[in-house]
Amino acid sequence: MKKSTSTCDRTGLIDLYFLEHRAKLIDIGAFLDRLNRADAPGNPEDFRIKAFQKASAILTDESPDKAKRILEVFSDHTPDLADSAPLSKGAAGAAQEEVK
Repeated sequence: MKKSTSTCDRTGLIDLYFLEHRAKLIDIGAFLDRLNRADAPGNPEDFRIKAFQKASAILTDESPDKAKRILEVFSDHTPDLADSAPLSKGAAGAAQEEVK
């Protein structure tokens, strides 16, 4: 059973979660390596990867509320419902709009 984080100090949180999140970062690195190997000249940048890159930058900035800001990057802020789903029956995971 995991120890409650509400009573953990910084060292306790690192002890509990470092290895889990280290593995996630390695997995993300592997994903980006595969993308780089699959890149071909003239391939347009995918909107999901643009959102991924913007969200990744938030991880290393000094501002608070990282999870909230990352969720905002991946959220669709369009007020109107789409007539159809252009990519598939499922969600794309990021809004198909220009990510700044």
